[in-house]
Amino acid sequence: MCAILTVYQIIISSKDNLEYKIVKIVYKIQFIKINFVLNTVNVNTKPVFEKVQPDFGSKILVKQHSELHPNNKAFWHFHPEVELVYVNKGQGKRHIGNHISYFHNSQLILLGPNLPHKGFTDRLVSHGKETLIQFRLDVLGDMFIQLPEISRLFELSKNGILFQNDTKRDVGPKIEKLTHYNGIERIIRLLDILNDLARSNDYTILNADGFAFETKYQDHNRINIIYEYINLNFQNNITLQEIANEVSMTVPAFCRYFKKTTGKTFTKLVNEYRVVHATKLLSETQNSITDICFESGFNNFSHFNKHFKLITGKSASNYRKEIKLIIQ
Repeated sequence: MCAILTVYQIIISSKDNLEYKIVKIVYKIQFIKINFVLNTVNVNTKPVFEKVQPDFGSKILVKQHSELHPNNKAFWHFHPEVELVYVNKGQGKRHIGNHISYFHNSQLILLGPNLPHKGFTDRLVSHGKETLIQFRLDVLGDMFIQLPEISRLFELSKNGILFQNDTKRDVGPKIEKLTHYNGIERIIRLLDILNDLARSNDYTILNADGFAFETKYQDHNRINIIYEYINLNFQNNITLQEIANEVSMTVPAFCRYFKKTTGKTFTKLVNEYRVVHATKLLSETQNSITDICFESGFNNFSHFNKHFKLITGKSASNYRKEIKLIIQ
């Protein structure tokens, strides 16, 4: 309404000829449209920032649950807090930085500040629990975090650290008991846990290819749209034009943006999603490998075998045998 009044005021106040008046009106309308678009973009490209809120009087957030919350949809997010996650019994997809995989039975992960990731647990088995700890580094004090082994731990955590069986067995119960403590006692117990992790050699770096996940704050909403679309449609054929349309980009611009942001081509990421889904089916169902191939979105069995071995380092049949041994 204000825009219409402004244009009307141009008409009645100007002493120029009619043609010049029309030109001024057109420019004014274009200016209004540009401002509208800019304001809309600013609203829609806010980062998906998770605000971590510890309990009153505490600097460390500790959450634990043994039931799934189906309404809590996993989303691509980041936060300045360090995050330590322990699942004692459960399965789920990991998507941390540019790493994607599926975990079985249990997991223990340390994520550094501002490392983008999605939620972890698909489902918990009977008597399973997930314990989540989030805290800012300044809570621990400069003297502690500057210790060489602790400093190295947090440096590695920037790429995500996955701890293996020996460390999970020793440190996992300590993490679960952290819910029983508050105040100074909670900090002391956390320092003990971090000291154990710093001394462990039983771990894998998740983003080990050296690629730093490069993203600006306004990119998080766009990346979330892309990942969510892949998550819902990876079992079907997704064309570049289709996914580029989802984020209002041309195909060449999308390909450049996606490779710069994730370090991967779009096709490679979709194939990783498909292989991760295949590993889930191999461990949780008795379906034939051929059926799993097509159910995971591959339309060619040799294509499936090639990418499965390329991503996991083993054949689908060997993967299933190893998973059975782990679960037993």
